[in-house]
Amino acid sequence: MFNFFSKKFFSIIEKFALFSLLSGFFAFNVNAYPIFARQYFSSPREVSGRIACSYCHLAQKPIELSLPQSVFPNTIFEAIIKVPYDKNLKQVSGQGTKVGLNIGAILILPEGFTLAPIDRIPASLRAKINNLSFLPYNNTNKSTFLVGPVSGDKYDQLVFPVLSPDYGNNTSFLKSSVYVGGNRGRGQIYPNGEKSNNNIFTSSVTGVITEIKPGVKNGFDVVIETKDGTSVIENIGAGASLSVKEGQQIFADQPLTTDPNVGGFGQSETEIMLQNPIRAKNLIVFTFFILLA
Repeated sequence: MFNFFSKKFFSIIEKFALFSLLSGFFAFNVNAYPIFARQYFSSPREVSGRIACSYCHLAQKPIELSLPQSVFPNTIFEAIIKVPYDKNLKQVSGQGTKVGLNIGAILILPEGFTLAPIDRIPASLRAKINNLSFLPYNNTNKSTFLVGPVSGDKYDQLVFPVLSPDYGNNTSFLKSSVYVGGNRGRGQIYPNGEKSNNNIFTSSVTGVITEIKPGVKNGFDVVIETKDGTSVIENIGAGASLSVKEGQQIFADQPLTTDPNVGGFGQSETEIMLQNPIRAKNLIVFTFFILLA
């Protein structure tokens, strides 16, 4: 499905692989869904707040984000993303078979925040990460990272090891926003605008179904005869469950199949404050003398 990468795109992949090695992270799977988003959306988040993933994953589902309210400079902490769903659900694969759901996430950190190098991550945190591979969104958005797709059966949560900015002259000790998006299951639209087979298929015309026959790639062809005698063929993707039959009168935009989608996308945001250690020490000293007074 992803055999369309250009030489330029392979060059980008090589740069990301180099970044991954320098950061100490494991090699990543280039067949991951985030590559689609990066190809077509230069920014992961619009001014309106909409995250790019929502253009392909149309159903809305909840996610949970957990991270500290404040951290000191040059400190490693966890950003935990939970993408809940019913583990008994099965989705339609690209080939039309029923398979388990994968999950994935995007984490948009404030400027200066990044992923912690592996040689600084404590063993307890490595265990929580559980061999996840992380990917930068692109060279422009250096504080945005992706993970997945990974098996939803294997991972109950996605743990990002985050490193706060080091103390410096340009360090901003203010509250900053953190944005996150998480999806479970396949999308309905590819970023190039094409529909996936994880969709409701509808009729483009009003008429009578004269024939239903096998189509390409394990799909169906529904032949509809309009009032003027024109035959229109609707191509139905693999794995679809038809909700119509031959001889049935149908109308434009009427569903021809049931909805196979069991997944969806959700996004959330919160704030994190970078604490000034000097101010914190002064506050402790001030409080100490107040207690002595």
